Amino acid sequence: MRIYQLLRGLSRRHTVTCLTFAPNTAAEHALAPLQRICRVIPVPGPHPRSMAQRAWTTLTSALPDMALRNADVRYRVALRGLLATEHFDVIQAESIEMAAYLPEQAAHSARNAGSTLILDQFNAEYLIQKRAFWADARTPRRWHAAAYSLVQWRKLLRYEAQVMRRCNAVLAVSEDDCQTLARLVPGMTIGLVPNGVDTTSFSRTALAATRDGMLVFGAPTLVFSGTLDYRPNVDALVWFASEVLPLLRTHYPNLRLLAVGKRPAPAVQQLARDGILVLTGEVADARPFIAGASVYVVPMRIGGGVRLKLLEALALEAPVVSTHMGAEGIIGLQHGTHCLLADRPNDFAAAVLQLLDDPLLGRQLAAAGRALVAAHYDWEMIIPRIEACYERR
Repeated sequence: MRIYQLLRGLSRRHTVTCLTFAPNTAAEHALAPLQRICRVIPVPGPHPRSMAQRAWTTLTSALPDMALRNADVRYRVALRGLLATEHFDVIQAESIEMAAYLPEQAAHSARNAGSTLILDQFNAEYLIQKRAFWADARTPRRWHAAAYSLVQWRKLLRYEAQVMRRCNAVLAVSEDDCQTLARLVPGMTIGLVPNGVDTTSFSRTALAATRDGMLVFGAPTLVFSGTLDYRPNVDALVWFASEVLPLLRTHYPNLRLLAVGKRPAPAVQQLARDGILVLTGEVADARPFIAGASVYVVPMRIGGGVRLKLLEALALEAPVVSTHMGAEGIIGLQHGTHCLLADRPNDFAAAVLQLLDDPLLGRQLAAAGRALVAAHYDWEMIIPRIEACYERR
């Protein structure tokens, strides 16, 4: 969503080319929305990496897993060909997973020798692995995951600093990430370009104008949304289902937990098989599910940056309960004004129960939450920030 919205906004005043992976025909067809706003050049790949390959490189490679995830000679060849024939004022890598391709312009393209190199950092990635390590280290049955995170944390600490030094500037999505990344490379130019939300599309008014509108659930329903094989999301759901949901069901035995998203990890699938939560699978439009939630939950214990899911829920005026980490990075967000914040299981459960028992409070918080994101986090206000970062270079 971040990449799409940045492309959509930038293409209004600039000529934009998007060189992107498309692993199969279906993925290439799914690029149609991008093709309507800019030139899109799809590249087959990346080659999938098995768990055995990832385990081996964790032990043997100096590079972190994220640096290897999108490594593919086909992309490298396509990029070299593009840079050899065309000039670009700005060459921007979207996330650290693509950062390794940035030196291509310096090594292989006299035509683009003066281009500005930008790294758009979705998160301070080493910090996510650091937090994952400490979250898993507390539980003996998760020590294998903690060991993986410890290795990745140390590798990312070196790698992020290395790739940042290759760039003219780095974009970060939150003030906290700006400060974290600045400590890695003192003196680096880091621009704050937060995540945002299209408040015109993510609104109850827009939903009411569609045929389906928001969903109306028969029983009290908690909703969580996101990519369900993303480790911070998996951790959030497992923690919530095991530590918080049983407390809630002593008060609301028919309470449902709905997980909206694609590619559920095995641990999430097991929760569904056990009847603890309901999986929707990939949906064409998550808005009706989020807007229909009795309470939208953001029980994140790992992560960084600014969570798109929370901005979307606030824009749709869903009553929200989040951990402090889940709400991290949203300037001006206040407990008791825009949502409820809690970290411990008992406190999180009490906050959810408060909104289930008092729908009026939920509506008041939701209205204030939408006003906050409409005033400060609409993409229309964010695009000028990225243009300003380009102009400073």
